[in-house]
Amino acid sequence: MRVQAIPAALAAAALLAVAGCGGHDDAGESDAGDGTPTKAAQQAASGDFGDLKGVCGGGTAKSAPAQGVTADEIKLGVFTDLGFTKKSEFVDAAKVFTSWCNAAGGINGRKLVATTHDTRLMEVRQRMLEACKEDFALVGGGAALDALGVKDRLECTLPDFPAQVSQVQNNGSDLQLNATGGASYNRYAGYYTWLLKEGYPASAKAVGTIGGDSPVTKVINAEAHEGLQAAGAKIIYKDLYPAQGVSDWTPYAQAIKSKGVKGLIFNGDFVQLAKLEQVLTGMKYKLDWIDANNNSYGPAFLQLAATSLDFQNNLADLSGVYPLEKAADNPATQQVVDLFKKYAPDAQVTLPAVRGFAAWLLFAESAKSCGDALTRTCVVETAREESAWTGGGLLAPVDLSTSDAPLTCFNVEKATSKGWVPADFKPTEGAYRCDAPAYKFKGDYGKPLTLADVGKSMSDVK
Repeated sequence: MRVQAIPAALAAAALLAVAGCGGHDDAGESDAGDGTPTKAAQQAASGDFGDLKGVCGGGTAKSAPAQGVTADEIKLGVFTDLGFTKKSEFVDAAKVFTSWCNAAGGINGRKLVATTHDTRLMEVRQRMLEACKEDFALVGGGAALDALGVKDRLECTLPDFPAQVSQVQNNGSDLQLNATGGASYNRYAGYYTWLLKEGYPASAKAVGTIGGDSPVTKVINAEAHEGLQAAGAKIIYKDLYPAQGVSDWTPYAQAIKSKGVKGLIFNGDFVQLAKLEQVLTGMKYKLDWIDANNNSYGPAFLQLAATSLDFQNNLADLSGVYPLEKAADNPATQQVVDLFKKYAPDAQVTLPAVRGFAAWLLFAESAKSCGDALTRTCVVETAREESAWTGGGLLAPVDLSTSDAPLTCFNVEKATSKGWVPADFKPTEGAYRCDAPAYKFKGDYGKPLTLADVGKSMSDVK
């Protein structure tokens, strides 16, 4: 399978459509207000995280059983588009996790050494070839054009524990332990069903979609169309906007109004969404709902949308990640906030950072179980045994025992002038609703690469 490189001007919208940047500056305190450490802070010193015991700690590792693994350390790679996006969330999560874990003793006594592989958006393959030469595995990262490196990753049998995946060829590829849902299933099936059948049933016959004009985002839009229609939507408006952005959103807003769109899916840069909403609001046209997608989950969108927030109804599905603004109610989320304050006080805790931290936890738990004989085969097969992975309480349960399992839980956030808050989506299990239907895509959007595609098998994984 060949993956064609995408010009940077067109790739910009793709990146903004998949690289979530939600976050909160103030999600909780690291003590009880009287100087007494919280439970989260106490766990940090012990190597425990959330409901996971002894994630990190000392040991007596003596061997060097695989590339990147010695008796003293484990070399791991972190992919990021930092040089293009200027967003350091994956690098921040790696710094915080490895600092905390190493302070607790490492993995069975082995120190974690994280190397940043900055793709600068277009240099995915170059960075992957570098990782293939030194790293034991990739952990807690992501790249918008990740398909450009998946063939090389499989050829060098490099495991991947990503914070996010973007392109079809990479999503669900072999040797990948991905907690964001199976590639062939609609991860928003529960969200769409709630929107159209319970939350806003009057909108079902008047749904519109708009997204950035790039090859990657076009696939995302096509999947959204199929998923929406399967949930009962009639799509009456479809549009794309230039990847570099729009100076005047008036024509788009007029088209949305003239067609009578009641529910809008927006796949793209939340800066552009805020501009569109300002025009719609100025026209006094209010939709029943706008799916701002979880790119917008954070303070930046709230600041940009400003006066539109109390007029338009902006929603976002976090796909089973515990909401950051409720960190004080969830020990695992609060512990992440505390650890960031300790090890990266100037960094923002974002939704991608939480996903990255959860990916590091999955790797660490699996590597710990492998003991001294830490091989790629062991760490992949051990992680694959997790049938209800929660990252110690950061996530709703995810089945990792198969590489293509649907998400069963979702949680919806609403943007308000006072901040992000959980929407009234009738959760069934704590912060989540876990009755999402399993909808398998019928359209041909491409397939993830396998070891067989590059002439390899698990027997080649050392």
